[in-house]
Amino acid sequence: MLFKISNFKFQISKLNKQKILSKSFLLITHYSSLITFLLLFVFCPLLSAEIKDRVVAFVDNTAITLSELEEAYTNSQKITPGITKEEVLNTMVNRILLLREAKKIRLEAPSEDELLKEYIDLKIRPFIKIKEEELVDFYQRHIGDFQGREFEAVREEIENYFAEDELNQLLKMHVNELRKKAYIKIQLNPEDVFKKPK
Repeated sequence: MLFKISNFKFQISKLNKQKILSKSFLLITHYSSLITFLLLFVFCPLLSAEIKDRVVAFVDNTAITLSELEEAYTNSQKITPGITKEEVLNTMVNRILLLREAKKIRLEAPSEDELLKEYIDLKIRPFIKIKEEELVDFYQRHIGDFQGREFEAVREEIENYFAEDELNQLLKMHVNELRKKAYIKIQLNPEDVFKKPK
């Protein structure tokens, strides 16, 4: 009798397991149907969405999007009205390269502009050398432009002019070296160039 009772208990527990498995299967089926519904009707509109932005340039692993270019172009137009989108894009590429170099040497600053200034002051400006003869020669060739002021009164002004000119030349050479070492791919289409920013 004991055997039968234990055998009976075994059959009941087996029957319970089948019911539990059956209920589990129904729940899984129900949830998978719900998930399928969500995927089809909630996320499908995202799949058919139009592409609003695209990449116009790569600088190594950094992308520049068309919207970023448009924003920079609009801002640049306010300062330099005749600037082209290609010039703005090249400036953006140069900026990425210089910022990357500044970060490599672990410079820190509150803003990207300050970081660039700090990098230029550290890596470029120390190589500016201006000879006294250049300053005197420039003064003598342009003495009429200084409206009778003495050399010592305009010396600093002339020196700043030469320093900025040499800084621009050194910076251009430095950026060209960085460009040679980087992978840069420009994907600017003619319609991007002539398209008016929004």
